[in-house]
Amino acid sequence: MDTNTLIFLAMLIPTAAMAGNMAFRHLPDVRDGFTFVCAVLTFCCVLGILSNVGNGTTEEVSLFEVFPGLDLAFNVEPLGLLFALVASGLWIITHVYGLGYMRGNDEKHHTRFFACFSVAIASAIGIAFAANMFTLFLFYEVLTISTYPLVAHKGTPAAIRGARVYLGVLIGTSIGLQLTAVIWTYVVAGTLDFTQGGILEGKVSGALVPVLLGLYAFGIGKAALMPFHKWLPAAMVAPTPVSALLHAVAVVKAGVFTMLKVGVYIFGIDFLAQTGASEWLMWLAAYSVIAASVVAMTKDNLKARLAYSTVSQLSYITLGMALATSMGALGGGMHIAMHAMGKITLFMCAGSIYVATHKTEISQMQGLGRVMPITFGAFLIGALSIIGLPPLGGSWSKWLLMVGAADAGHQIMIGVLMLSSLLNVAYLLPLVGRGFFLSDAENNATPGIKEAPWMCWLPPAVTAVGCLVLFLYAGALQEFLLPMVGGAQ
Repeated sequence: MDTNTLIFLAMLIPTAAMAGNMAFRHLPDVRDGFTFVCAVLTFCCVLGILSNVGNGTTEEVSLFEVFPGLDLAFNVEPLGLLFALVASGLWIITHVYGLGYMRGNDEKHHTRFFACFSVAIASAIGIAFAANMFTLFLFYEVLTISTYPLVAHKGTPAAIRGARVYLGVLIGTSIGLQLTAVIWTYVVAGTLDFTQGGILEGKVSGALVPVLLGLYAFGIGKAALMPFHKWLPAAMVAPTPVSALLHAVAVVKAGVFTMLKVGVYIFGIDFLAQTGASEWLMWLAAYSVIAASVVAMTKDNLKARLAYSTVSQLSYITLGMALATSMGALGGGMHIAMHAMGKITLFMCAGSIYVATHKTEISQMQGLGRVMPITFGAFLIGALSIIGLPPLGGSWSKWLLMVGAADAGHQIMIGVLMLSSLLNVAYLLPLVGRGFFLSDAENNATPGIKEAPWMCWLPPAVTAVGCLVLFLYAGALQEFLLPMVGGAQ
């Protein structure tokens, strides 16, 4: 099948899953099975694109022209294809996990939940294959709106408040700042197409370059750069499958993906390096990396701790772009996949613990690793990948980011990344220690606790193995992304 057809099918099939959820709302097994088939077919479409294109870049296909040089258009390039592979592949695993969680925890409104989830995946695929900033912006907004009901799913006052913060920050930053940057770019450049080497060199200069970059950086609220990060902890009132969607599958990955696309294809790495326009962003990202890690250490609630961990880890990717080196951008691109695999493992483990024990506080989890060894073992592997220890995938992306910092002559950023890894140890491994090494006498768990149903423990076990696979194939992933930076090494 030709690539353009596969691009549209990869967006239409999740949309069909949404319609199927509504049509089969009174037949839960049919509804959930249909959605699973759609998830598999979507991933197959993206694999078909990979088979057709490899790490090449295709000509854009335009649906219609809005203004001269401004089309609703799509194409394939390596970074976008990587994001599409991550989103569609993890949708399969997250759907299975979501079924186990929603049924095991007696959650309500399954049809609405999985319908909105499907629209979010369709939006993520649209973002991945957007050929210009206009198209990306439209799907970016659809992603925000489609995930609002998921954050508010429980319908409690806390859930409604969290969802309002979520929507307010993301819509406010994108409309108030990102849209301003997009319009400014179109006015000065006459196009919004993602172009190798960027489109702004010679179009904007002096102090206006960092100002425009700032509008993009803060306008891409899904990247959770401080101080526009509050929506992420606020959204933790949502069910854990939504947390997995927010942190690993679509939402925050759409944010840092957009950040990289803007840096590489709108500004251009060389232009950023020549102007020094991203220096301030590098320091802000470094601050976010450390500050969010310190806050994470203070949180006893497991999901809150993981939320602040995500704020820190996302800033790695922003830092990689702001370094304005090829290795920095490659490290940031690789970290999209590495962090997705590790963090989805951690969140699914947190949900598995909740389904089995209804415990949310780390201080309550003494001895649970002895009765839930698969869940806690998977958590350990995911944590070690986030920390950046071999032989797990996170070690390679962190290494490339450090090489990028050395290339840029910012040795202090190497220290920031190393300190961050130590802080990762401090806030992630205590859960494992409590679970496996504290005595049963100190365990607050009720007697008879065991692993959650298989649909809750098997998905994180699979993604934990994925962390190892990513380590083994990190070289291939780096080669795949090389065209993003013009093939430079």
